[in-house]
Amino acid sequence: MSSEINNIVESEHHAPFFAARQAIRRHATGGNILIISTLLAMIVANIPAINHYYFEFWEQEVRLQIGGFNLFSHGGEPMNMLEFINDALMAVFFFSIGLEIKREVLVGELSSFKQALLPIMGALGGMIVPVVIFYMLSKGTDYVGGSAIPMATDIAFSLGVLAMLGSRVPISLKIFLTTLAVVDDIGGIIVIAAFYSSHIEYMLLVYAAVLLGVLLLGSAMHIKSKIFYLGIGGCVWFLFLNSGVHPTIAGVLVAFCVPASPVFKPRRYVKIIRASIAHFKYEDDEHLEQSSILNREQMDWLKMIEYASDKVISPLQDLEDSLHPVVNNFIVPLFAFANAGIFLLNLDPLSIVEGISLAIICGLVIGKCAGIFLFSWLTVKLHLAPMPLRANWKMMASVAMLGGIGFTVSLFIANLSFAGMGVHGADLLNHAKLGIVVGSLVSGILGYLLLGRTLPAGGRYVASDDEDALHM
Repeated sequence: MSSEINNIVESEHHAPFFAARQAIRRHATGGNILIISTLLAMIVANIPAINHYYFEFWEQEVRLQIGGFNLFSHGGEPMNMLEFINDALMAVFFFSIGLEIKREVLVGELSSFKQALLPIMGALGGMIVPVVIFYMLSKGTDYVGGSAIPMATDIAFSLGVLAMLGSRVPISLKIFLTTLAVVDDIGGIIVIAAFYSSHIEYMLLVYAAVLLGVLLLGSAMHIKSKIFYLGIGGCVWFLFLNSGVHPTIAGVLVAFCVPASPVFKPRRYVKIIRASIAHFKYEDDEHLEQSSILNREQMDWLKMIEYASDKVISPLQDLEDSLHPVVNNFIVPLFAFANAGIFLLNLDPLSIVEGISLAIICGLVIGKCAGIFLFSWLTVKLHLAPMPLRANWKMMASVAMLGGIGFTVSLFIANLSFAGMGVHGADLLNHAKLGIVVGSLVSGILGYLLLGRTLPAGGRYVASDDEDALHM
């Protein structure tokens, strides 16, 4: 009994870190699946006997049709499998990011300006410097439109690398990198909305705006039904898909409309829990230990606890928690498997160190590390924000190197940049993918090796009382 009490006390002592640790653990696990998916795509795409099946599969049409109406159509034409993944499933990915951003702003690392300033400034540097490097290396070429490709940080991949170092990594560094990647995602969303929209159908956007207004009204009227937000959100996505504005933006906007307040206030929840638990007497413990099935009254009491527990979690947090396994373990790995397959057998090895591949590699490996580190260093030296607890500048430089793992959003922006340019665009896209894979791989390996040298050797990192207080 005493050990159980100690476990409860210990978990309560570290409660401020629970949400952060859960998010980090989910992303790290997703990162491992993402690595496997990428390697599998590279292998399958280069086996002559089967690679034509791989490439042909993504050209298959996808239909969800009633009469003449096909939900998965764009401009009257049905989507193929690759477009379905990139425009439909990735909208769910960006919906999840939108939920995460809103939660971070309300109660997470972005809720406190002082706490958030360092990763925000690091993320800004990590976006600006890579874009400048890419632009300088591609100025006057036909691939200069891909300047935004190296600006992204892949949260799953980067946290996956950190997870390989286990408990040696201070939780403050993990939170810094997670928050930086979230801000990076915000930058990517803005870039996609501003620069990757064409032939806009404004009336469809007006209809979408009306539906978003309905969602906001529903939130204001305390409608908590997740079906309400997901159903209308699907209509908003379809309108964006056919409006000329990239449909992933719809996912983010719908996420911002999902209410963050629960049905039951915590005080009411605690009252219900206490009243239900009070029915279980200490003298019944032995009977409960021997019983293999609950009676009807016990079922009712526990159902009340279950009902109250469901109502005390807001729709935003409930959806975010429910979507994380689907997004991290299925959607993002599937996206990687569909987009990372590069046919290497007819590529000149020297093309890796020239043209768009070189520009992306330099942007990711040099630009991301230099930008994140420089802007973070200036922020701390100007006393605008403190250093992460138990971290030093060597650790910060190592984490900044991990920021060069661009992968998912970089691949996404590369597709938007070159997918519609015909045969030449396909060639540019292949070389861009190669640059993203190589640049992310180099950043990941260098970041891992540097962290391995700079982190304390052996031993388990334990959050200090000061660090607990910082995140209370």
